[in-house]
Amino acid sequence: MASTDIGTIYAGALRNTRALERQGLEQMERQLSGLERYPDYAAVLRRHIETTKGQIDRLDKALDAVGDRASTLKATATSVAGSIGAAVHAVAQDETLKNLYAGYAYQYDRIAARRSLAVIAERAGQSDKVEGFRTAVEEETKAADKIAALIEPVTKTYLDLTLSGSKADS
Repeated sequence: MASTDIGTIYAGALRNTRALERQGLEQMERQLSGLERYPDYAAVLRRHIETTKGQIDRLDKALDAVGDRASTLKATATSVAGSIGAAVHAVAQDETLKNLYAGYAYQYDRIAARRSLAVIAERAGQSDKVEGFRTAVEEETKAADKIAALIEPVTKTYLDLTLSGSKADS
C-alpha cells in the first residue's frame, strides 16, 4: 500500500469537493429551464448558482496553493453522473419534486464535506483556508434552509398544476 501524507489527503479532498461542486452547479443550471411555473424555486437556484461559482473559485485557489489542480477525469465523470441523474428525474412525472428533494439532500452532503475539509485543511497546515471552508458551510446551510422553506409551497403548486390538468414539470 502506498504511503499517504496529510498533503495528499488534503489535495484529494479539495479535488473531490471541487468535482462535486461542478456536478451540483451543472445540475442546478439544467433544472432552471424547467422552473418557469416555480419562480421562487428558480430564484433560490439562481442565487445558489452564483454562490457555488464563488465556492469553486475558492477551491481552485486552495488547489493552486498546494500546487495541484482539478482533475479533468474526475470533473468529466461527475458531470456525466450529474447528467444521468438529471435525465432520470426528467422522465419522472414529478421531476420538479424529485429535483427539490435531491437539492435539499445535496446541501447537507456539502455541509458535511466542507466541515470535514476544514479539519483536513487545519491538520495540513492550511489554516488560512479554513475560514473559506467555514464560510461555505454557512452558505450551504442558508441554501438548505431556503430549499426547506420551498418544499411545501412547491408541492402545493405541483399538485394544483397536476390536478388541474396543467403541465407541472418541464
